[in-house]
Amino acid sequence: MKKVLEMREKRAKAWDAAKAFLDTRAKDGVLSPEDNATYDKMLADVDAMAHQIAIEEDRVARDAAMAQPTSSPITAKPNAQNGKPISPRATAEYREDFLNLVRGKRPIHNVMEEGTPSTGGYIVPVEFDSTLVQALARENVIRSLAKVITTAAPHRINVALTDVSADWVAESGTFTPSTPTFNQLSLDAFTLRAAALVSEELLQDSMFDLEAYLIDNFARAFAAKEEQAFCVGTGSGQPTGIFTANGGDVGVTTATAADIKADEIIDLTYSLKDGYKKNAAFVLSSATLAGIRKLKDGNGAYMWQPSLQAGQPDRLLGFPVYVSQYAPTIAAGAYTVAFGDFQNYWIADRSGRTVRRADELHIANLQTGFYAFQRVDGKTVLPEGIKLLKQHA
Repeated sequence: MKKVLEMREKRAKAWDAAKAFLDTRAKDGVLSPEDNATYDKMLADVDAMAHQIAIEEDRVARDAAMAQPTSSPITAKPNAQNGKPISPRATAEYREDFLNLVRGKRPIHNVMEEGTPSTGGYIVPVEFDSTLVQALARENVIRSLAKVITTAAPHRINVALTDVSADWVAESGTFTPSTPTFNQLSLDAFTLRAAALVSEELLQDSMFDLEAYLIDNFARAFAAKEEQAFCVGTGSGQPTGIFTANGGDVGVTTATAADIKADEIIDLTYSLKDGYKKNAAFVLSSATLAGIRKLKDGNGAYMWQPSLQAGQPDRLLGFPVYVSQYAPTIAAGAYTVAFGDFQNYWIADRSGRTVRRADELHIANLQTGFYAFQRVDGKTVLPEGIKLLKQHA
């Protein structure tokens, strides 16, 4: 962690140097072409340092995770309850048989009966599935901020559209009671698939960590598609994205289509009700953030400040700022900045994930395919809790 702190301090100094350069060389807020190129190079260095910090933090997190003891599975045969057998997914035998199966070995226990041998499909063991969810959270910005639930069927959410009102009433005066209104949203499940091909040589190599390989590949593949849908998904065959007309309320519309002014970012924060600001954050693309980082508030202070503490995000107007590569960039009519409490965006995972092995499909290339499936939905349940900055059309 000492190395990460030193890298963050170095990045903060680089940002201070960039600000000082801009303050001294800009005339009426405008840089010469040569100075502008120099300033862009300084910003690129700051971004490069941020990337290296993220890599180092991820390495530290992975080392810490690998050092943790594994969970203690149930090793005894589960007893029946109410005459129904208990699922053996959490037993040591099931986990061993699952890993033997994906390596092409014959299971040695009788605990793999939940799958269909003819298709090669089996429910993923509990430990494998939970590790995959953790990997997704590391790779997926929106998933790490949103409210995540697990459902076994379509999930209905009742949303209050109006509140109960109160009023002062004089003695013997009349009072008209309010009539609350409600809406109901449904979180369904859309299917997301991923595949990884493994050579026969790797399958036969006892030193190859097949489990880690599958987790890493499936996590990255799922995270990329999830993040894209959670940001700009249409809601048809995929989740509904935050940066869409149904993703939140428009808090501010910019005066021009090609840029964002400091006052517009400030107005965006004030468009959000105070109750949501306790856990509020910004989400935007790196291209949009590059322009916003040059902005100052009314006191001449830069609105963006780099983080000096490991594991903490940078800040914009004092609020955490997160970058997603799938957030829209500045363009006419685009929703470019989201600000609010992202617990108002719900992600519904449908049960566990499934892995299937395909032995014959890729035999010509001496490869074995492993296919992962998951079902997920996501949408904003309370739009007033997430405000959007919309570019002028």
